[in-house]
Amino acid sequence: WIGIIGGSGLDDPDILEGRTERYVDTPYGKPSDALILGKIKNVECVLLARHGRQHTIMPSNVNYQANIWALREEGCTHLLVTTACGSLREEIQPGDIVIIDQFIDRTTKRAQTLYDGQPTSPPGVSHVPMAEPFCNKTRDVLVEVARSQGIKCHVRGTMLTIEGPRFSSRAESLMFRQWGADVINMTTVPEVVLAKEAGLCYASIAMATDYDCWKEHEEAVSGRARGPNRGSQWL
Repeated sequence: WIGIIGGSGLDDPDILEGRTERYVDTPYGKPSDALILGKIKNVECVLLARHGRQHTIMPSNVNYQANIWALREEGCTHLLVTTACGSLREEIQPGDIVIIDQFIDRTTKRAQTLYDGQPTSPPGVSHVPMAEPFCNKTRDVLVEVARSQGIKCHVRGTMLTIEGPRFSSRAESLMFRQWGADVINMTTVPEVVLAKEAGLCYASIAMATDYDCWKEHEEAVSGRARGPNRGSQWL
């Protein structure tokens, strides 16, 4: 099974054939919305809208633990996700795709482990290696799909995730560039961390909507959280 966490065109249930809805609960509470089960080109898939189907859940308030747990319990082994982002590099232009391979975490309020010590959580502790947080085999598939579809694609990049909901100050944006970040968003962490902890192969399609504010005289896209409606091309 492939789990799809959308965002950006991939939260549209019409991409699934024979779809059914399932509302579930988890040891961490309820996920963002119902799981939508169906097939894409005869492949079993489970779709979950990260921010809810009405896009009402702020990035800091997404129940990332419940989302990952629900998809794993449904039988997913791979997660394909989309995220809108701002560009920190001149060469990553609005409309470009980045298949990210690293992250920098600037979040402050989010649970980052399934092993949180609660009675309903898995017992013990876990220290998951994070040198390679994204699934390289799945990333390679995404790159090949992009090339076959003629989509401009950057084959790697470092995502910096901020807490939000505000965007960065110009000083912060310039600092993030110095750190080596390529794109910036509000959702990759802790989602990728929890997926890794759950043993799921996780890959992300990052869609640049605008330049972040390091680039003066560029108008920020207030709808960055929505992103371009291009995600279904990948399926």
